[in-house]
Amino acid sequence: MSIAWRLALRDLRRGGRGLVLLVACLFLGTAALAGIGSLAASMIAALDANGRQILGGDVEFTVSQRRATVAELATFAQAGRVSETVSMRAMMSRGEGTPAMLVDLRGTDAAWPLVGRFRLATGALASRPHDREIAIAEAAADRLGVKAGDTVRMGMTPLRVVGIIAEEPDRLGAGFTLGPPALVDLAGLDATALVQPGSLYESHYRIALAKPADAKAVRDRLLALVPDAGWSARTSDSAAGGLRRGIDQFGQFLLLVGLAALAIAGVGVGSGVAAYLAGKTRIIATLKVLGATSRTIATVFLAQLGMVAAVGIGGGLLVGAAVPWLVTGIVGAALPVPPRLALYPVPLATAALLALLVALLFALPALARARDVPAATLLRDALGTRRRPSAIVLGVMALLVAALVALAVLTASNRLLALGFVGAVSALIVLLWLVGLAIRFTAARLPRARRPLVRLAIANLHRPGAQTDRLVVALGLGFSLFVALAVIDASLSSELRNAAPAKAPRFFAIDLQPEDAATFAQAVKGAAPAAKIEALPSLRGSIGALRGQRVADMKTLPEGAWILRGDRTITWSATLPPRNAVVAGRWWPADYRGPPLVSLEDKAAAALGLKIGDTITVSVLGVDVPARIAVLRKIDWGGLGLNFAIVFSPGYIEEAPHGLLASVYAAPARDGAIMRSVGTALPSVTLIRVGDVIGQLGTVLGQIAVAIRAAAAVTVAAGIAVLIGAVSASARARRYDAVILKLLGGSRRQVLGAQALEYAMLAAILVVVALAVGTGAGWYVVTQVFSIAWAPRWDIVVATLAIAVAITLGMGIAGSIPALRAKPAAALRDL
Repeated sequence: MSIAWRLALRDLRRGGRGLVLLVACLFLGTAALAGIGSLAASMIAALDANGRQILGGDVEFTVSQRRATVAELATFAQAGRVSETVSMRAMMSRGEGTPAMLVDLRGTDAAWPLVGRFRLATGALASRPHDREIAIAEAAADRLGVKAGDTVRMGMTPLRVVGIIAEEPDRLGAGFTLGPPALVDLAGLDATALVQPGSLYESHYRIALAKPADAKAVRDRLLALVPDAGWSARTSDSAAGGLRRGIDQFGQFLLLVGLAALAIAGVGVGSGVAAYLAGKTRIIATLKVLGATSRTIATVFLAQLGMVAAVGIGGGLLVGAAVPWLVTGIVGAALPVPPRLALYPVPLATAALLALLVALLFALPALARARDVPAATLLRDALGTRRRPSAIVLGVMALLVAALVALAVLTASNRLLALGFVGAVSALIVLLWLVGLAIRFTAARLPRARRPLVRLAIANLHRPGAQTDRLVVALGLGFSLFVALAVIDASLSSELRNAAPAKAPRFFAIDLQPEDAATFAQAVKGAAPAAKIEALPSLRGSIGALRGQRVADMKTLPEGAWILRGDRTITWSATLPPRNAVVAGRWWPADYRGPPLVSLEDKAAAALGLKIGDTITVSVLGVDVPARIAVLRKIDWGGLGLNFAIVFSPGYIEEAPHGLLASVYAAPARDGAIMRSVGTALPSVTLIRVGDVIGQLGTVLGQIAVAIRAAAAVTVAAGIAVLIGAVSASARARRYDAVILKLLGGSRRQVLGAQALEYAMLAAILVVVALAVGTGAGWYVVTQVFSIAWAPRWDIVVATLAIAVAITLGMGIAGSIPALRAKPAAALRDL
């Protein structure tokens, strides 16, 4: 071992530059994995560290469209200090006849906030609003042009602006909102008269415990004391659950992109090691002649690769660990939660171990060939026929693959997705390798071409020592990656440009009472005579049981069970709603008045494993409504019209206090007139402009696109490194060919032409493979992962492939130029 290490160090000092490609590939792959993992871990850690503040307490109980009874409040108070908050959406304006805007209104009691500190900006008239006072966000103040001391109107009630909100400790726990926050106390909320039977609002009760560690036990005990009353509960460790799931899922996707970069980098590692060891032929032969054993030689080069790999992996870990700091410094304000800046060993260790396994897996065949080939063969024929790996080498490679798959899957949040991704990448590598073998097999059996350059190019594909299969794997992975990224980016860009469907409504109206329907229609028609109104009854409810099993008793929710998380807006209808199609069952008769029946969206039912005839229990205003599933529907969500995942049959459900949801279809030019007219006639009605919703969704999609492009840049760099490695791996053979052709009278133009034609034929075949593979992968990501419209730009795809082919040809020719400069005598002696 001592001799092997000394030889490894001496050889590295003299000729270690040949392993630069290995360093680059491992650096890129490790940096991608470590950076993505560290950023996701830092954001999750920030949520965990601030869970009590984000939630506003240790336990939170929420109920829709009602407030807690005296008995329920007493039950909560037995556990600890209690704070009550009522949240809803409302319209706010400077006064009658002035433009109104949507705000996220919250009424709080004197005990709020239990955790953290509420603070108003400098210049506030008081520390917090009381009675007919309101605190508003800076965005709302700027849009309405108001400041502290001015008056705004909420419903029919004028409220004095007491200050601009500077710090709201539990704002992040409120989740996605359509408007900026506004804050009143409970007396001020009552004064607005916005809370009416059927209004859409939620009541939140936060409890601060003497022992925060008992939060889950307290939650379970209190839920048992207030059963079947429509309550949902969460603890501080699940605060901002939707954001947490979003970070986790998007981080998982980016980690898969990082794994793709690492897999592609692995091919580059294999090519770089093969090229490096090919250049060490005389050293290996000399060592064997002097008595070195195969084990010693393997140890020498394994030690070299280990040291160089440590440099690449170490550099990647340093960059990856710094990613949270870099992202915070560049786009920190755009992040939903500021990362908690620290070192996170788990993602760093995972990235290092994955990179090390990939390096060993792809370098092992070349190391095995250098170890097993006899010295006489190496001295006599550097380009001789390659031997197949031994059973031992294949066994070790199989163990490395198993370790890679196990590590990638076990460290993933969505293990099924990770397993499918690893399987798909492995299948693609095998497919490309088989394509390479098929090209060699076919080229060897083609009729002899009459043109010398064509004959030489075809012969280069199948001659002894040809790197065709390795080139096909490298180029195929790179081309497929480029196509996939092109179609994903095009679809995201299309979604950003066309986020608002042409047939989408201009407004949604909420908090509309049934008795005000005629007044609402008159106000809309007065402002826009050609407007179309669609109104449906609505109320809030949550699924409490599936086939008799309580949702609260489920240890884990099924994947994709979004319909079980929180309350949902439900309705009833005698006829099939528009934009819906029955896929299973039969719609009930228009005059049906029997036991409650229900219709579910087909995808939601599939996620829950429900079918026709199964039963669900929906809690509505604290009353459990059992119903039998009679219909499954496919819903067209793309038009942004009124759609409901849960639709009841008429009858029993109609007795509950409810409101109306309405959508307004009108010309965009009438937006201002409609808002003014409705605001004057029905100040308590909240109008949500669809364009505002689209704008927020567009912002989210834009952030996703930027993140994907940043991660994709690493994979593109890895792909380019692989192309360089593929060319480098065959450089020695190219040099041999060029020297022989020059000795036989061939010109530089002919030598370069033959090799350019060889790469062009390979590229032409792989373009077809890449189009199929890359388009399929891009379609899956766009439609299944992001759930957006499939909108590829084929001109961009063609341009991307053309650039990739041009780069390939350029690298192939550039790699041959040094061989043309070699003097035949010196080159033959070196060979």
